Amino acid sequence: MRARVPASTANLGPGFDTLAIALSRRTDVTIEPADELCGSTTGEGSQYPLDEHHLAVRIVRDILGHTRVRITIDSDIPVSRGLGSSAALSVAVAAAVGHADPMSYVALLEGHADNAAAAVLGGFVTAAIVGNRVYAERLPLDPELTFVAVVPERHLATTAARGTLPRQIPFDDAVTNLGRMGLLIAGMADHRKLVALAGSDRLHQPYRTPLFPESVSLLNALVDAGALTSFWSGAGPTLLGVCQRSKVHDVCVAGQAALTACNLRGKAYPLDAKSTGLELSES
Repeated sequence: MRARVPASTANLGPGFDTLAIALSRRTDVTIEPADELCGSTTGEGSQYPLDEHHLAVRIVRDILGHTRVRITIDSDIPVSRGLGSSAALSVAVAAAVGHADPMSYVALLEGHADNAAAAVLGGFVTAAIVGNRVYAERLPLDPELTFVAVVPERHLATTAARGTLPRQIPFDDAVTNLGRMGLLIAGMADHRKLVALAGSDRLHQPYRTPLFPESVSLLNALVDAGALTSFWSGAGPTLLGVCQRSKVHDVCVAGQAALTACNLRGKAYPLDAKSTGLELSES
């Protein structure tokens, strides 16, 4: 079975662990029966050996109880950059081996449902885990909106980024985030209502900034160049500007220049929302 799954950006500033958007990069996984574990990986992530420690192999073993399969992986989603690479791979593998509910499987595996929901459903989603049940719904997304990703050439593991978060937050910070999240959802449905402060956050980005101090000037540069708002993509270090299509070129140029000004190697490039999520076909 062959599965194709899109990249995703999660959190979207104030929507920590609850909001995500599927994006126009993808991971393809084909899994077939074999006498023993074998296969190949190409594209992003191909530097990791396809052995018993590989995420795909661990998921196959967990679901099937064995690893007598041929796994073929091809991906253009940067690994450990905050673009949902692990969720995309996990969903693709779970679906390709026949799991009945790959979204819930991956959401419970990762401990948050946002990336998994976007990977399976596509589009702009809200998601939550309640007990052992995953709830997810698509939200309206204005087709005039597109995205510019600023992707530094550095890795930032989600586990490290989550390790910076406090166990408790001030009441005012929680209220502020709820208000900003409402504004963000309204602005995503109608770009004319999207304001820069809708992407601001007090729950995770301030605590993660010491891991990537240049993020502050990079985020500001995107808005200064015409992005309607900007925020960390997932746990970073990728940063995302949300903009009208007519502004994409200017925002890309500004993002690239900002990387250079911060003495960072990396690339700024456009990404569209992906309206379709998980796609399955016979291998």
